[in-house]
Amino acid sequence: MNIDLNLLSLFQAVAEADNFRAAADRLGVTRSAVSQGMRRLEDSIGTALVTRTTRSVRLTEAGERLSAALARPLSDISGVLESLAAEDQPRGLLKLAVTSIAEQFLSGPLLAAFAEAHPAITLDVTVTDEECDIVAAGFDAGVRLGEVIEQDMIAVPVTGPQREAVVAAPAYVATYGAPTHPRDLIHHRCIGWRRAPGVAPYRWEFEENNVAFDVAVAPQITTNDLRLMLRSALCGAGITFATRETFRPYVERGELVWLLEDFLPPFPGFYLYYPQRKNLAPKLRALIDHVRH
Repeated sequence: MNIDLNLLSLFQAVAEADNFRAAADRLGVTRSAVSQGMRRLEDSIGTALVTRTTRSVRLTEAGERLSAALARPLSDISGVLESLAAEDQPRGLLKLAVTSIAEQFLSGPLLAAFAEAHPAITLDVTVTDEECDIVAAGFDAGVRLGEVIEQDMIAVPVTGPQREAVVAAPAYVATYGAPTHPRDLIHHRCIGWRRAPGVAPYRWEFEENNVAFDVAVAPQITTNDLRLMLRSALCGAGITFATRETFRPYVERGELVWLLEDFLPPFPGFYLYYPQRKNLAPKLRALIDHVRH
């Protein structure tokens, strides 16, 4: 394999700086030259060496192997380059950041089928509702609602449109009655959600006559754990709010009842998102194909 050695020096500068601009300053070239050089090197090898967004740069597994090889004799470097170019089977560690409300993704069958189809891939799934830069945090991809994904990400649908739902246990409704309008919620015991400590509870969103509005309920119980919200509602602790798929099995069994159905329109669903379109690692490409099919 014929590789421009200048590109390897450029790559190592990026690997050490974790930043295109800092690498450019170190090499005395423009940031654009660094970006273009990295793309030429990746195209020559046929695999991504860094994951890049407008905010951060991180080495892929292949990039980490090449960076380690650059500290070894030239014969070792050549061997690593050849192995990277020939490696087209999905394998290695795939790290995902998934929002806790992506019920259809987290329910089990999708990931179980993927693991069975790709035994050489190890999945590391972090369930988190923190708004983080997945590249800087070391993730290969994430799953979130489409409306909150950064514009520089590539997104693949995991679900169709979703609907929120408001539910309570039949025992709660029998004791306290059911709200007939979202504004009535301020007079009810509610179970709310917030994504992190110190963050205000989520405002419940509704629509009436095609006009969107929200209600700032005053939850008696607030948590960042969807399972606690569900369990508390099942025990009759109050009214709670999440995606419809979260509650469907419990409503079908009569353990919960739908409330305020006329005020809950559909919205865009969940997406698998990742920061790079070209030279994707085989392990990530395999997950994207699995989700699509």
